[in-house]
Amino acid sequence: MNSHEIDYKIYGDDMQFVEIELDPRETVVAEAGAMMVMSAGIQLETIFGDGSKNDNQGGLMGKILGAGKRVLTGESLFMTAFTNTAMGKQQVSFASPYPGKIIPMDLSALGGKIICQKDAFLCAAKGVSIGIDFRKKLGVGFFGGEGFIMEKLEGDGLAFVHASGMIIEKKLQYGETLRVDTGCLVAMTKDVHYDIEYVGGIKTALFGGEGIFFATLSGPGSVWIQSLPLSRLASRIFAAAPQVGSHKEEGSILGKLGGIGGFFDGD
Repeated sequence: MNSHEIDYKIYGDDMQFVEIELDPRETVVAEAGAMMVMSAGIQLETIFGDGSKNDNQGGLMGKILGAGKRVLTGESLFMTAFTNTAMGKQQVSFASPYPGKIIPMDLSALGGKIICQKDAFLCAAKGVSIGIDFRKKLGVGFFGGEGFIMEKLEGDGLAFVHASGMIIEKKLQYGETLRVDTGCLVAMTKDVHYDIEYVGGIKTALFGGEGIFFATLSGPGSVWIQSLPLSRLASRIFAAAPQVGSHKEEGSILGKLGGIGGFFDGD
């Protein structure tokens, strides 16, 4: 294997974190700020790139281009490498940034490559390459929504991605097709054909509430789907939040008494 062999355990239900166990000299790479806790024998180092073999090809310019591509997917320019410098096993844990699930991906069992939504990557064994997946069709590029710019994880090691809501894996047979909201698509294996399809009908497109485009996924391969995209959750929170300067005091005793809070403000 080109990637380091790491062990792991996932804790929690809706607010999960993954604990990685490293043997001496083993390394895991993660997004900056993802680390939750680590043993005393772990040494961390900020690296420009992902530390993979592919990332080292092309010298400094290759690293700059690779890091720049990751910025387009919502990831940071730098990554952090966590290495076990002690004699025995050491642990380091990484937490998901929002409620949802952490999905372990064994790339060696998934054809060496998966494609996932932007900002989905959490951590991976050193040797896994984290890059950008380009959509060839013009329609996919312009109308793919959250599926416009996607990440690709390549290698033969373990990688971990996170998504919001509940996660379901669908195994598609050859010729089998699914239509998925573009925001609900988490990841797919490399052989799945991905395209964008127009919903059809002006009335359905404008008033159906499901968006104008679907992601169509055709097998063979595996697809991971999330029940609650973060963008959908954020829009509901924003819509329910009181507007700036409002004194509605909704849900409080002041609101029930006819807006007494506003009286004290001079309104």
